[in-house]
Amino acid sequence: MTAETSQTLDRGLRVLKLLADTDHGLTVTELSHKLGVNRTVVYRLLATLEQHALVRRDLGGRARVGLGVLRLGRQVHPLVREAAMPALRSLAEDIGATAHLTLVDGAEALAVAVVEPSWTDYHVAYRAGFRHPLDRGAAGKAILAARQRAADDPGYTLTHGELEAGACGAAAPLLGVTGVEGSVGVVMLAEVVPERIGTRVMDAAREVAEALR
Repeated sequence: MTAETSQTLDRGLRVLKLLADTDHGLTVTELSHKLGVNRTVVYRLLATLEQHALVRRDLGGRARVGLGVLRLGRQVHPLVREAAMPALRSLAEDIGATAHLTLVDGAEALAVAVVEPSWTDYHVAYRAGFRHPLDRGAAGKAILAARQRAADDPGYTLTHGELEAGACGAAAPLLGVTGVEGSVGVVMLAEVVPERIGTRVMDAAREVAEALR
């Protein structure tokens, strides 16, 4: 810590990060050990975060991320969209297909940025704000696959007709971006997705990830 920073704020943010990294919540004792502070400090941090709905405690006393984080998260989408646009625009123009950035929103995949190619006679209409289950469509399946695969071998996912009849999708997950779980992909009218498109989508996902770090 430096003279210009707040130790209490730093600890509170570390609590949120620790809770965001677990699906089962953490006890006061577990947080105390991870932060290297006594339980009294943790109780005060949690009480403050609870007042702002950033943390909630379940019936067993385990602390979890609160719904207030969702309100803050909504303001992140415009920043993520802006950072992703150059890579998405390049992808759409190169492939000649609609490119999109999709983020996880609960159990759904949410398209937060969409770029259509400028030179094609026709392409699949795909709008920002479109939602679908994570287990349907290339965008969501790429995210689910990334949860199972090694970080150095993300691969890409191909689907056909799962969200729209006659449309194919290719998507690759975003990796190495703290607090962001998503994918970059394209959707096109085709029977088969050429192999080079999968590779190109992976390159675009890496570009977006680098822009967000």
